[in-house]
Amino acid sequence: MDARRRDGIGMTSQRTRERLAGRLGDAGIRNVHVLNVIRQVPRHLFVDEALASRAYEDSSLPIGHGQTISQPFVVARMTEILIREGIPERILEIGTGSGYQAAVLAALVGQVHTIERIRALHERSRALFRQLGLSNIRQRLGDGHAGWASAGPFNAIILTAAPTVIPDPLLEQLAEGGELLAPVGDSQAQELRIYRRSGDTVVEEGVEAVSFVPMIAGTE
Repeated sequence: MDARRRDGIGMTSQRTRERLAGRLGDAGIRNVHVLNVIRQVPRHLFVDEALASRAYEDSSLPIGHGQTISQPFVVARMTEILIREGIPERILEIGTGSGYQAAVLAALVGQVHTIERIRALHERSRALFRQLGLSNIRQRLGDGHAGWASAGPFNAIILTAAPTVIPDPLLEQLAEGGELLAPVGDSQAQELRIYRRSGDTVVEEGVEAVSFVPMIAGTE
């Protein structure tokens, strides 16, 4: 990868990343480790080159196939929630998408397992992770509803698309004391929710209103 493309120039430079981190801090992100990672991860590489000049806006952007790269505030907020009580050793992400959320998590946790249902996005993110040297990310092409049982259990699970109901296999793959963070709902209303495992019990807590693409079964 061209060093100028990797490191960024102009509207994709380090100074621009600093401004984004500052805006996220002003908007309520308090975890300094999360803000530092936002400063480091080159978001412009996770979008089409034609949109690179908009990469450090606090907005979602299209990545093709009816999908989007999440708004930086949402990525930072979900990451902040997942690590608020300690750093999970093993995280499962459902919905690799552009790969940006996985890259942010990989800078903070031991290992990230991530599943994507769309082959083109899976292959694009795999190449980018390799170029960035993110060796603690493992990937799978598949239906996220089934999770990744052979790699579990997981200390944390994060969904980047919204189901109407959390699939049972995902809850079953949570380790003792683990948390699942997901947007839940339909196109009319969604809520970010936390599910905590304690023995055979899973306790649910609502966090805040959100808007994500729907979680779809199957692969393509």
